[in-house]
Amino acid sequence: MPSIFTKIIKREIPAHIVAENEDAIAFLDIRPLTKGHTLVVPKKEVDYLFDLDEDTYIKLHLFAKEVASKIDKVIPCERVSTAVIGLEVPHVHIHLIPINDMSDTNFSNPKLQLSDEEMQQIAQKISTAAV
Repeated sequence: MPSIFTKIIKREIPAHIVAENEDAIAFLDIRPLTKGHTLVVPKKEVDYLFDLDEDTYIKLHLFAKEVASKIDKVIPCERVSTAVIGLEVPHVHIHLIPINDMSDTNFSNPKLQLSDEEMQQIAQKISTAAV
C-alpha cells in the first residue's frame, strides 16, 4: 500500500508543496512544530533513511539544503534544524524546522493549528524564495 507521502507525490491528496525536482519533493508539515516546518521526501518510496541507495541519499540531502536555504530567507528564525525520525510514516523524510530555541524541536510540543490560507502564504513565500 502506498504511503501518504507517495499519494502526495502522485497528487492523489493535496499538500502545500514548496519545492520539487525529479528525485524529491518538499511540502509543509500539516502538524507543524513551528511556522515553515517542512518535510523533504524522496520520490522513491523507501521506509528507512539508511536503506536509500547512495545516489538518492546524497541527492535528498542536497535538495534539503536548498529548501532549508529558502526557509531561512523567509521565516524569521535563528536557524533551520533537521530531524530524521521516520517512525510516523513508513517513507523516508527529513524534517526542516525553523527554530529559535532547542525546545522548538521537541516533537512532544503542541502542534500549531494554522489555517489553510496561512499555510498557502507560507508555502508561497518559501517556494518563491531565491536560493
